[in-house]
Amino acid sequence: MNDFVQILTKYWGYTKFRDLQEEIIQSVYDGNDTLALLPTGGGKSITFQVPAMAKPGICIVVTPLIALMKDQVENLKSKGIKALAVYSGLSKHEIEIIYDNCAYGDYKFLYISPERLANDFFKERVKNFNVNLIAIDEAHCISQWGYDFRPAYLKIADLRQIIPDAPVLALTATATKNVVVDIQDKLLFKNGKFFQKSFVRKNLIYVVRYADDKNKQLLEIIRKVGGSGVVYLRSRRGTREIAEFLRENNISADHYHAGLNMQTRDKKQERWMSGKTQVIVATNAFGMGIDKSNVRFVIHTDLPDSIEAYFQEAGRAGRDGKKSYAVLLINRSDETKLKANVSKSFPPKSVVKDIYQMLGSFCKLPYHEGKGLVSDFNLFDFCKAYSLNYITAFNSLKILEQAEYIELTDELNNPSRLIFMVQRDELYKFQVANAKFDRLIKLILRTYTGLFNNYVKIDEEYLSKSLNLSRDVLYDMLKLLSSYKIINYIPQKQTPLVVFVTERMDEKSLIIPKESYEFKKKAKLERMNSVLNYAFSDSQCRSVHLLRYFGEHSDRCGYCDYCQRRNELGLSVYEFDKIIEQIKAVLENGPVRLETLVDKISGKNEKTIKVITWLFQSKKIHYTKDKNIEWINKLFK
Repeated sequence: MNDFVQILTKYWGYTKFRDLQEEIIQSVYDGNDTLALLPTGGGKSITFQVPAMAKPGICIVVTPLIALMKDQVENLKSKGIKALAVYSGLSKHEIEIIYDNCAYGDYKFLYISPERLANDFFKERVKNFNVNLIAIDEAHCISQWGYDFRPAYLKIADLRQIIPDAPVLALTATATKNVVVDIQDKLLFKNGKFFQKSFVRKNLIYVVRYADDKNKQLLEIIRKVGGSGVVYLRSRRGTREIAEFLRENNISADHYHAGLNMQTRDKKQERWMSGKTQVIVATNAFGMGIDKSNVRFVIHTDLPDSIEAYFQEAGRAGRDGKKSYAVLLINRSDETKLKANVSKSFPPKSVVKDIYQMLGSFCKLPYHEGKGLVSDFNLFDFCKAYSLNYITAFNSLKILEQAEYIELTDELNNPSRLIFMVQRDELYKFQVANAKFDRLIKLILRTYTGLFNNYVKIDEEYLSKSLNLSRDVLYDMLKLLSSYKIINYIPQKQTPLVVFVTERMDEKSLIIPKESYEFKKKAKLERMNSVLNYAFSDSQCRSVHLLRYFGEHSDRCGYCDYCQRRNELGLSVYEFDKIIEQIKAVLENGPVRLETLVDKISGKNEKTIKVITWLFQSKKIHYTKDKNIEWINKLFK
């Protein structure tokens, strides 16, 4: 058993790697810059965690997903692996202690947001870290060609100059050929290695179904397929309404969206993960970092913004290798809705600038001040204060984020935590002189470890019950201890945050660059057209269509809605393709009469008629005004 397998078995309990994992691990262990393209559920985290454990030093993991970063840190800790995370919402003192532990402790992982990389304090402190690997999750975010470009990712190249000897492992689930090249270029790869796991999911059946009554179709699919599933749509209100509709029809369902508080979301997610809830009806806020293997269906009732997003969300079905379904329900109004959504994503620049000034006033920030300011921020309260449309405000703030003026976080669930600010001898003297705090201090010391070196999460409810005190009394005691500089106590907080990346600009200084507006809008329109082409074209196998988008070629799946229609012809793939090629060869020279076309095709006439009928139904050929047959789309294959 090699060292990598020993680490995998010891900490993760597996005796062998999935496809490509070991090759990727060996590549970064050997010091190569490496890009790994692994579909959702492909085990990306193992590819940096194992080599980091095999080498002395610490691995820096760059990820934009705070919830995922916190989950992975807790998961590593549960395995006895020392890991830390830095993100918006932590106090300066907490961050200082974390960096000290990274430099002088035996910690193996530091998870950090890309925005933090530009911080001067981080750039100075990271020089003291023994970094063995830089792992970059969601690496497509570094490319302006990608579907989720984040300017802060461009700062990673600066980190490479500070830590020149550490190899880079870039990870993503979805990337086109252009994005693959762009990632390696932006990350300054030197003799880089590229690994790509095939996107083919033979057990996942893609279906596009036209439905005037989507709720009726939804119900039929869930009843027919059975098992656990996810229903995706755009509207938060819609998630609640469809969940209620499913419950009224005796299906266990719940709704989920970013507007719910973190505690509520966690409970809903846990019930679905455990199987207590069969169907979760959600916006795209649901799913990132979730690994539930037995999802039998993922149904979209609204068109997604991009093929990348659709492929990633649909890919949450069937990770156990069993037959599963990815269904897209469409009707006549969907194209109009998607185009309107893209239009709403880019409010006029004048509106974006006005909203920036409102944000500065809302956070009570003077002009030319506030760089690095972190402020609680509730978007609903902001919109109410200035009578703003929610969607307009949200999209304007996202443009400002792309332009690197601000940084937004989702609601963070930061539990209460504390650290002792004095050493044990001084603490003992304080306890003797202040007997009313003695029982509390002793209980904290008995219950938690590491209190003199790190901030430790505490549970006020447990402490108050153990001491037979009310929560309010316990809270006052902890605040007093904090005021005496015996501890530093940070109470629990659940709030979204806004960070001012730059000082507040005046109206003349605020510039919305083309990269954040015109280029993004053009790219979004291109991705929208790719989605419409997938949804409303039935010219090829659904799986083939998706794979070609990512530059991969495959045979048709034989099971999607397109393939089922072809299968009904009763022709083998060879027979069908042979007749198609002959028809194309005839029609490439111009339109002909039906009789002429049939006569020019070798083989039995009834098979030729079946294929011609299928081409009419698929809207690939039609009659001209003089009753000749011609291709509608000469690029059809």
